Formats: sequence, structure tokens, C-alpha cells
Amino acid sequence: MTMTLSEQIITIALCVAGTMATRFLPFVVFSSKKPTPKFIQYLGKALPSAIFGMLVVYCLKNVSILSGSHGLPELIAILVTICLHLWKKQMLLSIAGGTVCYMIIVQLII
Repeated sequence: MTMTLSEQIITIALCVAGTMATRFLPFVVFSSKKPTPKFIQYLGKALPSAIFGMLVVYCLKNVSILSGSHGLPELIAILVTICLHLWKKQMLLSIAGGTVCYMIIVQLII
């Protein structure tokens, strides 16, 4: 089922509006004249680690150590990610390095 041109325009407009709202709303809600609430500061510190942990669990949920490659590509990629992060302390480099390592290993094994 395809969307009509008007439905496509409405969908894109809603996506743009949603993206702009999430980008601009914090500046409207939290004025620079007042200090940021402690709860929001806590969320800013706690959520990145929590989300990263959730992504790790999500990525490993279907790994079976009893079949196939026994989770070895995943383990190697995790170790590469950890080593890169401890070495360079750059999350983007760590995630990209681990992902590239995993993709190379999977292509070589399968």
C-alpha cells in the first residue's frame, strides 16, 4: 500500500515538527536564568550509561553459546569495543570499531 503525495507531505511535516520540538523544548522549559533541576542533572549523568547497557543486552539477547560460533564473534567485538574505549575514551570510535570488527568476523566465519 502506497501513500498519496499529501499523506507523504503530512508524514514528513509531522516528523520535522516532532524533531524540532524535541530539540527546542528543553530551551523553552529550562530557562538559562534558573538553575537546571537536580533530577534533570541526574538523568543527564545516568541515562547514557543505562541506554548503553540496554543496547548491549538487546544485542546479545539472541546469542546462543551452545550452537554455531558459540558467541565468539560477539565476545571478540565486545572486547575490541572495551579496549578501544579504554585506550581512546571516544564512544563513537569504540562503537564503530567494535561494529566493524564484528562485521568482518561474521563475514569471514560464515
